[in-house]
Amino acid sequence: MKLSEILKICSENETADFRYSVVCGSTESQVTGITSDSRKMQDGYAFVCIKGAVSDGHKYIDQIKDKASVIVVLDGQYEAKDCKAAVVSTDNTRLALALMSAAIYGNPDKKLFTIGITGTKGKTTTTYMVKNVLEACGIKTGLIGTIETIIGDEAIPAHNTTPESIEIHQSFAKMVDAGCKAVVMEVSSQGLKLDRTAGIMFDIGVFTNLEPDHIGPNEHESFEDYLNCKAKLFKQCKVGIVNADDKHTKDILRGAICKVESYGIGDNADIKAENIELLHEPGKIGLTYDCTGLVNMKVELNLPGKFSVYNSLCAIAITRHFDVDEEALKETLKHVKVKGRIELVKVSDDFTLMIDYAHNAMALESILTTLKEYHPHRLVCLFGCGGNRSKERRYEMGEVSGKLADLTIITSDNPRFEEPEAIIEDIKTGIAKTTGKHVDITDRKEAIKYAIEHGEPGDIIVLAGKGHEDYQEIKGVKYPMDERVLIKEVLEELKGN
Repeated sequence: MKLSEILKICSENETADFRYSVVCGSTESQVTGITSDSRKMQDGYAFVCIKGAVSDGHKYIDQIKDKASVIVVLDGQYEAKDCKAAVVSTDNTRLALALMSAAIYGNPDKKLFTIGITGTKGKTTTTYMVKNVLEACGIKTGLIGTIETIIGDEAIPAHNTTPESIEIHQSFAKMVDAGCKAVVMEVSSQGLKLDRTAGIMFDIGVFTNLEPDHIGPNEHESFEDYLNCKAKLFKQCKVGIVNADDKHTKDILRGAICKVESYGIGDNADIKAENIELLHEPGKIGLTYDCTGLVNMKVELNLPGKFSVYNSLCAIAITRHFDVDEEALKETLKHVKVKGRIELVKVSDDFTLMIDYAHNAMALESILTTLKEYHPHRLVCLFGCGGNRSKERRYEMGEVSGKLADLTIITSDNPRFEEPEAIIEDIKTGIAKTTGKHVDITDRKEAIKYAIEHGEPGDIIVLAGKGHEDYQEIKGVKYPMDERVLIKEVLEELKGN
């Protein structure tokens, strides 16, 4: 495709205001690929200069400006004189990267039914619910999220919740080739802030909830910035589906261009849950409710808590826009399972054990508070904290677990370049503010063995923090370590004894 054709497509995008000028070379140059990584440059590629937190692509202009077979896209405040390469100047190179990537890959987003989900919590579980429901109804669906990107039978581990725009459109194109009709993706605040999804007119945009998070030097400067980034999604979607019960929904929708539908537990929702009842027996924990409003049916979930009600309501609100069989919807929601998200692992007929990704105080408090509603004999929480990260997180998580769990098992979790025992001591500082009981077992497998070996009838045991992760990071090396494998090994050892 010629550069002139790509620029024309970009300037005609209905969701973005793309302005540019050609300062060197010819727009008749053929473009065969695109990158923002100078190490991946090839003849015929467009090199888009991105100024990031660590490096600045503009530093590499001098290395490539004399090659007539490449195209350089740079920020308007930079210059590239005496170039053989075609040079395009714009005021937003991240936007250029997103729009040009879409054009180069044939605008695959327009060939899929696109669903984008944003919010502080619930994105991951809801994406899997939606994918599983649609596929149960014969609609082949791709997924992009925190854990992985799924294209047909291929699962690719994720590095960011929302990948860079090049990767998004590469994945979309592969999904189209694989026969996918829809894609459901997590859209993070960082992804929106950095224009990774710019130019995509989502068929459905979703808002789950908003809580103070991701605010700091390398993320969002303020809660207002965090909220405004989330709100961008509703200026680039056809239908907006929102949580009617979240206090920030009104602000999120300010300036929205889409039709709006809502879900929730309160009376104002278009789709709502009524008559919520908890279900609990050893090895099983869940709930039932009546879905009313735009969709009327009985829902049963093998997942606990009010947040699971919201996640499933959200999935119902999304999938009603497809030709979905009600029985398939009910069965899929009943049996949905997401790796590392309240993931039940069968270890005993007497007590319940689960793996969850809760890796900060807010998430840990949420899961433990939810599980206490089921009145377990004991609530046991096993967790550690990452090395070379905030000590405050250790104190806070220790205090939360000490306050809510009957027993805390403190162990190791990605100690990185710190000594695990030092991290454990910090966690104990938080627990010391409470009356909670605790034991310290540095080796995570031994800690899990202790939890299972000492499990009592009616207990709920939570292995918190690792979730979907399958490694332990120690002194710069990621060693294989999957809690599901550790549990299996422990059960075999206990059986052997």
